[in-house]
Amino acid sequence: MMTLLVAIGSFFGFIIAYHTYGRWLATKIFNLDSTAEVPSKQLRDDIDFVPTKKNVIFGHHFTSIAGTGPIVGPAIAVFWGWLPALLWVVLGSIFIGAVHDFGALIVSMRNRGQTVGEVAGRLINPRARILFLIVLFFALTIVLAIFGLVIAIIFKLYPESVLSVWIAMPIAMMIGYWTFKKGGALLGPSLIALFLLYGAIYVGVEYLPISFIEVTEPVVASAEITAEAGTTVAGVEASELVERPTNFVRFQLGQLTIPVDLPLVNPTVAWTVILMAYCFLASVLPVWLLLQPRDYVNSHQLFVALSLLVGGLCLAGFSGKADLVASTPAVIAKSDLPANAPPIFPFLFITIACGACSGFHCLVSSGTSSKQVESECDAQYVAYGSMLLEGALAVIVILACTAGVGMGRFAKQADGTFTQQVAADGVALTGHDAWASRYSPKGDWTKFKLPDTVGAFVEGGANFLSAIGIPLRFGIGIIATLVACFAATTLDSATRLQRYVIQELGGTFSLPPLQNKYGATGTAVVLGLAVAMLPGPSGVPGTGGLILWPLFGATNQLLAGLAFMVTVFYLWRRSKPILFALLPMLMMLLMPALALIWQMQGWLTAEEPNYVLFGFGALILGLQIWMVIEGYLMWPKAKGELERQLPPLAEKPTVATVGSPNC
Repeated sequence: MMTLLVAIGSFFGFIIAYHTYGRWLATKIFNLDSTAEVPSKQLRDDIDFVPTKKNVIFGHHFTSIAGTGPIVGPAIAVFWGWLPALLWVVLGSIFIGAVHDFGALIVSMRNRGQTVGEVAGRLINPRARILFLIVLFFALTIVLAIFGLVIAIIFKLYPESVLSVWIAMPIAMMIGYWTFKKGGALLGPSLIALFLLYGAIYVGVEYLPISFIEVTEPVVASAEITAEAGTTVAGVEASELVERPTNFVRFQLGQLTIPVDLPLVNPTVAWTVILMAYCFLASVLPVWLLLQPRDYVNSHQLFVALSLLVGGLCLAGFSGKADLVASTPAVIAKSDLPANAPPIFPFLFITIACGACSGFHCLVSSGTSSKQVESECDAQYVAYGSMLLEGALAVIVILACTAGVGMGRFAKQADGTFTQQVAADGVALTGHDAWASRYSPKGDWTKFKLPDTVGAFVEGGANFLSAIGIPLRFGIGIIATLVACFAATTLDSATRLQRYVIQELGGTFSLPPLQNKYGATGTAVVLGLAVAMLPGPSGVPGTGGLILWPLFGATNQLLAGLAFMVTVFYLWRRSKPILFALLPMLMMLLMPALALIWQMQGWLTAEEPNYVLFGFGALILGLQIWMVIEGYLMWPKAKGELERQLPPLAEKPTVATVGSPNC
């Protein structure tokens, strides 16, 4: 019953917060005005700036900010127990994350859709703008590399999810053309698309999983080499020549393998290359053609999956099958943590980013959403509401990775069926034993990799779905597709955001090729792919990019602190209350800095020092400290002094900034 109470209490807390704290921010702090001009109308070009109904832009915003962050982070954080993770998600979403997203959206909308990095140049000083843009550039490069690899790994682990993810693209483009060019209704095509996408999940599970299979073939110097071991050719043993492999991948569609060897070393590399090519197209196409309709359709698919999860959670919690208390300790003692586990303070606040507070969200708010919102009064719904919904998703993930995993462990057989795992005494593995078998206190924190975190949520979520009668095999397909869809929407949104940042840097440093959207997008994609393809310690391409994962959490949260700084300066210059944003700003600057220093010390003093990570970390930390100093020096001069205004538009010389709260 505790599982059900935690879920209901969290969900009601989010609803109450939206209608109280969120409303206070909208009316008393930001003074939202329905008559104020917005960038989507001021600068409308039907490519990036497109006035959009709030339900559609909500779908884009929510699916873009969610990604795999609110899944991977909570799935790791339950190592410390479910209670600390739950408190940070609920309180962090309401008082920090949603405020961060809301503030970034409003500041950008009142500055013609500029990114928070661009706005920092006028709110703080020009040096702060350049520093912020450089931080954004590095952060987004890491995001593109990591999320490309994340989706590739999900496709490799769950080939049944591939069909539904990719079929959404042409369906979305048809809907975009129908609604934008032909003026057709949106609801009917969206419902048809929803039916097709869930049908594609069923087909993918039962008949048409799509994958790349790795083929390794030996290479010999010539056909005449038949020498026994010990014989040498040009000083090299013949046995070594025979055993040196060449790797290819072949495309597999269901049971059909296409007999064409592609010169890509493994399935992860193959999927990453395809994803990056897609990201280039998605970034340069008009938002109405792919980005908006795809995210809108995906949001329906994801809402259905979340509704099914909530239904299964409630039924399993009410019946006692999902027992939070019996599965996982509320707080886990330090002595019971796996080896090499970092301290809960400050790493809890870094591990769970999306789902509580994430710096990446300020990029979505100020990069794409601010260019599409058609009324200031929609901002609370889009930004504050999306963050609370993401918090609700993180709560579901916490419960799935604890009570859900405790419902039972299952092993996939060769024929695609699942059998329940049993303990040594032959009894079904459930409760704390099931949870401990996945989150083993005798294991190693560093060995708990992406397949384990995603696998914990997929397994626990599928157990919830089984409580409402959905077969486990189909349930795994639904949850795997949910994860892949969230990650895919974040990936292509991040590519467009990186394009904006590169264009702004190109303008700053007078580099015309980078001011062009094709040149900027190509640069973003090539850099992201290059980082993703870095070889790891094993020398295999596509494994080194994930080495940067430890940097992602701290860099992402430092970005949140810097975005809060921009919002605080915006309010400070207008003599508005700032304490509600100042305290979160200090927290989001301090916590990730402490975590990054702790990590850097470990990278430097390790048996095999990692100078690459240490160098990246030192650079990011140095840029943050520099920007904080710039803000500190400007602080006493800024109170009540409005920043330099943007030059007037040719056709619309006045731009509304703050109006009457008439939403």
